[in-house]
Amino acid sequence: MKQKNMVKQPDKLSSYFKAEWSILFAVTITGVIYNIGLLAEPWFEGKFAQCLFEIFSKTKNFSDMLKLVFAYVAAIAVVQLARYMKRFYVRRFGNHINRNMKQILYGTLIHHSKAELESENIGNIITKAISDVDACAEGMRKFTTEVFDTGVALAGYAVLLFTYDWRLTLISLIFPPISYYIAEKLKVIVQRSGAAAQESRGRLNAATLDRVSNASTYRVFGCEMQRNNAYEDHLTDYEKSAVKANIWIAAMPPVYQIISMVSMLFIIYFGSRNVLGNGWTSWNIAAFTTFISCFTKLAVKSSKAAKLFNAVQKAEVSWKRIKPLMKLVPDETAENKISPNTLEVQNLGVSYSENAQIFSGLSFTAKPGEIIGVTGAVACGKTTLGQAFLCEHPYQGSIRFGNNEISELSEVQRSETVGYLGHDPELLSDTVQNNILLGKNKDVQPLLKAVCIDKEISKMPDGINTVIGSGGIRLSGGQQARIGLARTLAHPRPLLILDDPFSALDKHTEMEVFQHLRELTKDNIVILISHRLYLFPQLDKIIWMENGKTAVGTHSRLMDRCSVYASLYNLQEGGNDFENEKIGTNTSYSECV
Repeated sequence: MKQKNMVKQPDKLSSYFKAEWSILFAVTITGVIYNIGLLAEPWFEGKFAQCLFEIFSKTKNFSDMLKLVFAYVAAIAVVQLARYMKRFYVRRFGNHINRNMKQILYGTLIHHSKAELESENIGNIITKAISDVDACAEGMRKFTTEVFDTGVALAGYAVLLFTYDWRLTLISLIFPPISYYIAEKLKVIVQRSGAAAQESRGRLNAATLDRVSNASTYRVFGCEMQRNNAYEDHLTDYEKSAVKANIWIAAMPPVYQIISMVSMLFIIYFGSRNVLGNGWTSWNIAAFTTFISCFTKLAVKSSKAAKLFNAVQKAEVSWKRIKPLMKLVPDETAENKISPNTLEVQNLGVSYSENAQIFSGLSFTAKPGEIIGVTGAVACGKTTLGQAFLCEHPYQGSIRFGNNEISELSEVQRSETVGYLGHDPELLSDTVQNNILLGKNKDVQPLLKAVCIDKEISKMPDGINTVIGSGGIRLSGGQQARIGLARTLAHPRPLLILDDPFSALDKHTEMEVFQHLRELTKDNIVILISHRLYLFPQLDKIIWMENGKTAVGTHSRLMDRCSVYASLYNLQEGGNDFENEKIGTNTSYSECV
């Protein structure tokens, strides 16, 4: 995934600043001009007050005030132009950070296995991918903005105050740091409440997805009121946690400003003595007015600095949540096209945990052009076996394609080696053609014919350009399965795993599609997982799975030596497919070896 400004170490915040150095340079130049220019405002305010006093004293006239006004307007114009440019580049910086973070997070998530993604709450993943990245990028933007709008401005105001009366300035600057200290002490509360709000947001997102995705199911079974009440509970929980998280950020700035403005009592007292000529230094009206105006602006900036601390702490919470996912996934392309080769499986086993062995001891070989059938009782591990070739579950033993262990291949090499069609074909809300070709430039008609759906597609309103809806909702189950199979055949791989591709088809269509499949995959190895055994006599090998054990042989061999398999096959051939899985659970593996 290419980025305009590559972030070399995405798990370090400093890398994002380094990647945007050119924008930050522009921010620095315009920010310095703007914040130095801000000092002109209190200076001009003092000059205005002095000039007005001298006009009333008849020592100056209106033309002198007019000259000051024109100079003030010119200075403010320059300051505001610099402000506009600084804000433009800061916003651009924030947008780039947000884009880069989401790009990196997206790249990480799509390379997670399905099992890894399903192990975490989907609502939490969405929150991390959107809300946490937004909060983190916004915190970095605010930090960059306030470095100039607050940091440089505070320094400038302080320098200006010291030039007027350094003793009074030291007294005045006692109170603003107190607001910083309070903000720092609130760090733990801000982080704890922010983390709780983000967790609640994740639960709310998950509840929203569940409510929308399963709306029809809840309606059919009369559970809508129950789910609505549960959703209201999630909303209430998020509302409360969000209020707790934001109250410290929203409510405290006025307190910070009040604390900072306590210094105004000292400024009025000692400043008036300076004007009267019996203070630490001699002031005129302009100096007194400028000092008060300058300190007021400094106090306001101080409250914003304290608020910034809270905002950065909130962003820190989000960064801690997404940091483990901020990893660069290198772009890979297969150096060479993967050629057909021999598949060797030795002592293969899969377990979800130490005490949950799904199956073990599976060994077989397959050559290009062979179709290997896999069948067995419910929950015997058929689908898990298919997913083992994708390395979605860690496996024991060995799966070698040619001279390469499947688990040692890169993701790109593995995707170029293994093609997979699961129970859910995962169709897109797009046209029939785009669902099959996925951007590939190829004639789709032969593929439609191969899966016996060409005539049905031709009768649709827009033919191959008919939009099938999210998940293929406008298609029947059999049509969805055949579109998924057509997609798999449109992107052939040396090793194809087909998990029950014919379950929604009638027997005649199933046999016709199988003949086309045999012809189109004559150079491939196909592992066909199915509980329907009509076609198994035509397969090269069959894997029988039962109670964590496996048996491998031809159809005739299993018919002779595995009474369970023979019973299932005979029942289905006799038209009684209902007893299929029932019998598979009442027999012994020992009968098959």
